[in-house]
Amino acid sequence: MSLKSETLLNELIELTQKNIDAAELFKNYTTEQLNWKENTESWSILECVEHLNRYSDFYLPEISQKIRNSKSIPSEIFKSNWFGRYFSKSVSYKEKLNKMKTFASMNPINSELSISTIDKFIIQQHEVLELLDKAKNVNLDKTKTAISISKLIKLKLGDTLRVLIYHNERHIKQAENVLELV
Repeated sequence: MSLKSETLLNELIELTQKNIDAAELFKNYTTEQLNWKENTESWSILECVEHLNRYSDFYLPEISQKIRNSKSIPSEIFKSNWFGRYFSKSVSYKEKLNKMKTFASMNPINSELSISTIDKFIIQQHEVLELLDKAKNVNLDKTKTAISISKLIKLKLGDTLRVLIYHNERHIKQAENVLELV
């Protein structure tokens, strides 16, 4: 898959803004509503958001450092490889979501969470927007980042940004679905 780098970054900026807007709406609900869950195995709205915060705690410093240290010049075209396509597709939002196991460290189930969870998410998403802007100045193919499951596996920056933001969208939509049940 190849597309214009600018097109990819603009799509990711738009998705990130939608995620921020959705999170802002969550702040209109009480802590009790935000912590409500359908059953003991499901996640509440705040648990969905906390899950994203935990991934951003890894990815934001990683992406920031790789962009800062990149010596590459931007390329007009971004070419995703099979692994990047597979990984970003596996975490992206679909109407009929496939259940996925998460790592224990990334699983917020039964956490004590408050509105500050949403505030942190919004702050992190503004950082994502800044990183997307900075990514315009590097090669999205040649700049590589580690991934959360193994520092030994590297993804192209364009794919890492897709994974992070598609994953955010997936769980924001999950939280919106929980909201419909509250």
